[in-house]
Amino acid sequence: MPTTTATTHVTIIGAGLGGLTLARVLHVHGITATVYEAEPSPTARTQGGMLDIHEHDGQLALKAAGLYDEFRGLVLEGREATRILDRDGNVLFDQADDGTGGRPEVQRGELRQLLLDSLPGGTVRWGRKVSGTRALGDGRHEVTFADGTSVTTGLLVGADGAWSRVRPLLSDATPEYVGMSVVDTYLFDSDTRHPAHAKTVGGGAMLALAPGKGLAAHRESGGTLHTYVMLAGSQEWFAGIDFTDPAAGIARIAREFDGWAPELTALITDGDSAPVLRALNSLPADHRWDRAPGVTLIGDAAHLSIPNGEGANLAMLDGAELAQALAAHPDDTETALTEYEQAMFPRSATAAADGNQLHELLYGDNAPYGLLDMFTANS
Repeated sequence: MPTTTATTHVTIIGAGLGGLTLARVLHVHGITATVYEAEPSPTARTQGGMLDIHEHDGQLALKAAGLYDEFRGLVLEGREATRILDRDGNVLFDQADDGTGGRPEVQRGELRQLLLDSLPGGTVRWGRKVSGTRALGDGRHEVTFADGTSVTTGLLVGADGAWSRVRPLLSDATPEYVGMSVVDTYLFDSDTRHPAHAKTVGGGAMLALAPGKGLAAHRESGGTLHTYVMLAGSQEWFAGIDFTDPAAGIARIAREFDGWAPELTALITDGDSAPVLRALNSLPADHRWDRAPGVTLIGDAAHLSIPNGEGANLAMLDGAELAQALAAHPDDTETALTEYEQAMFPRSATAAADGNQLHELLYGDNAPYGLLDMFTANS
């Protein structure tokens, strides 16, 4: 297939929240960008569940993007409510959402669509899966796509997640399995069809925890309950479960929760959707690289960590701060990249370390009581 070549000012790989925030804040400052995304369309797949957008990072990014008021219109009121249960279903902690919290909840897909709608038409090029990248010298890079076409970049930004195709230009690091996986299930129209399950979860988030395992369930829009079944185990063990047979797969996972309260195990076994298995991986907490001309990373491409509520927020802040640095140094890209990375590296390392500590509270030997102590101390 013939190769075509084009040149863009800022080339962003990945149309997730980080890449789109970068493109939007660049647009606010009059800087053009093109985003290349592997998915064929914005509706190619569901975009995950709820996100709590924090005052100290995600909300700052949305303000830089000029989208804060629109974001507030997406907030699902009451979803900051949190309850912690033990395996017997006893409620150990139950905090209502009084509207004063700093972590409002929105649907990830709606937030992504808000960012997409804020960009000029044609900014995102869909169905452009990257097959490789290489340095050309003088800060320029070639990005090759699966269809055989390519682009030559002036500034290349990898916003392409855990398995970034841009990261190898800067770092030899690759994500490693953290020893735990998650199985996603959904219950739809729960207030009508699954009232007992809705009562167990409550108005926001519910955590039922024990060493090495747990259930995290969240009330999404439209009465949807999204359950994340967390379970420690080797990748080989999970590979031995046949999830192509959804009933058998979920039954095998549910057996790991034998003896738990039936209202909790019902969140696993009564799902309205086929279970989806996702392995959890992370980069080293202190991942960084030496400055290389014409290329950098944001979000999970730069600092993938154990899920801790900060991933999307950090990706958006990365995008906003990189765009602001480029706007502040329009004739000196390398100074802008240095400024961005020097702020991003310690911030992401701190967040990863905090996430590791939270993971221990959630699933360590003292679960759920370590987390309970943290919540009661902060309430």
